[in-house]
Amino acid sequence: MTALAAVGCARCDGALEQGDLRCPLCGLAVSGTEGPRALKVQARVARCDTCGASVAYSAEARAPQCAFCTSVMHVETMTDPVEQAEAVVPFAVDPAAARAALGEFLGRRRFFQPSDLAARAAVDSLQALWWPAWGFSAGARVSWTADSDAGSRRSDWAPHAGQAELAFEDVLVSASRGLSDKECAGLAGAYRLGTAQPQPQGPEDAQVERFDVTRSGARRQIQAAVEREAEARLRQAHIPGRRFRHVHVAVVLASLRTRRYALPAYVLAYRYRDKAYRVVVHGQDAAVVLGETPVSWAKVMAVVGGVLLGLVLLGLLLR
Repeated sequence: MTALAAVGCARCDGALEQGDLRCPLCGLAVSGTEGPRALKVQARVARCDTCGASVAYSAEARAPQCAFCTSVMHVETMTDPVEQAEAVVPFAVDPAAARAALGEFLGRRRFFQPSDLAARAAVDSLQALWWPAWGFSAGARVSWTADSDAGSRRSDWAPHAGQAELAFEDVLVSASRGLSDKECAGLAGAYRLGTAQPQPQGPEDAQVERFDVTRSGARRQIQAAVEREAEARLRQAHIPGRRFRHVHVAVVLASLRTRRYALPAYVLAYRYRDKAYRVVVHGQDAAVVLGETPVSWAKVMAVVGGVLLGLVLLGLLLR
């Protein structure tokens, strides 16, 4: 996994990546001698027929099942020298700790969860993997408009507007197809990106999911992530008042640096009453566990019946 040296735009000195035709900041066309030289690299990946996730393919692995959903995978050859991780965050949680985290997750008392879940759940599989994400740092000028209760006087709302200079450091944007956006967001905040290394360090059977988001697609996602983060920061520190509505932001990037990360996690499948469920355990913090649990419909019906009975009794009392 070799990182390519960044080349600066001739007009704004913004970082250019391999294959860029225009600067992502100012839009200046990139000449053939200015941009990084293209490399012809072929990668063999195993692609899931169900969820579309792809992992690095090895004939020695002899494991055609998808690590995310256990469906059958097929092998395809990709020519893409850019979409591969340049910084690999190492595992700090071993498989035994991941299994223990699953046991604690299933043992938590949730009202609508079956009482015998922890006792009857059986682990079907445990797969260590690195999922891909774009990390970016950026500087941006943000213009905003909003209604708030500040200065509203007799009205409920008053209009406000302004500008702010904001900096964003090490914000992660998922490039995974195997994990959901919700799962990736739940995992992202607990990674120690400063521990990243050029080569993988973790369980021997760990798989590496390939990048499935193109560079241009990633930049659109980064722009959207900057806008979401900017709106959240503006609500906290820049927009006056305590209540807001009609918040709109416009972002102009002044600088942008991206890095491709591989982030560690465990995907575990367990079975309860002949139905499979998936749980994801963080690869560096076993306290972060995301997943599905079955619902006890007997408890749901008991609650619904209790509510209906209460409504009937209340109606009789009000007669």
